[in-house]
Amino acid sequence: MKVSEVEVRDEVGADCLPHLMDLFASAWWTAGRTVSDVTRILAASDLLVALVHRRSGRLVGFARVITDEVYLAVVLDVIVAPGSRGSGLGAMLMDAIVGHPRLAAVRSIELVCQPDLMPFYRRWGFTEQVGRSRLMRRTSDPLLGGT
Repeated sequence: MKVSEVEVRDEVGADCLPHLMDLFASAWWTAGRTVSDVTRILAASDLLVALVHRRSGRLVGFARVITDEVYLAVVLDVIVAPGSRGSGLGAMLMDAIVGHPRLAAVRSIELVCQPDLMPFYRRWGFTEQVGRSRLMRRTSDPLLGGT
């Protein structure tokens, strides 16, 4: 799929919710999400970026951001449809996020990713050099290290 065939939207309409569920089902870290939970996270997120194929109306990429718009923004759930990975859609998502006007004055934009994706995110200035900070997690999700 070509990037020129895709448009960036700032919402996930009801018509795209089944497509988002398909995207989430394609990744180990989002596969267990329910429609009810996804509806709640969409409503609670500060910024949504949806990539929609113009001809079919199908959602082919998604990310969301939680932010205070001053000090911190956290990028979550960056995902591209498996058949479209490597086509530039992930870069399109990240360009839309780091270039978003609501995030222009934010001092730190952060994300968590798998080690093999670190080179991808470095293109936007992300680094694993975070001073003395360390990620800590409290979770009940066994996929994320919970017990």
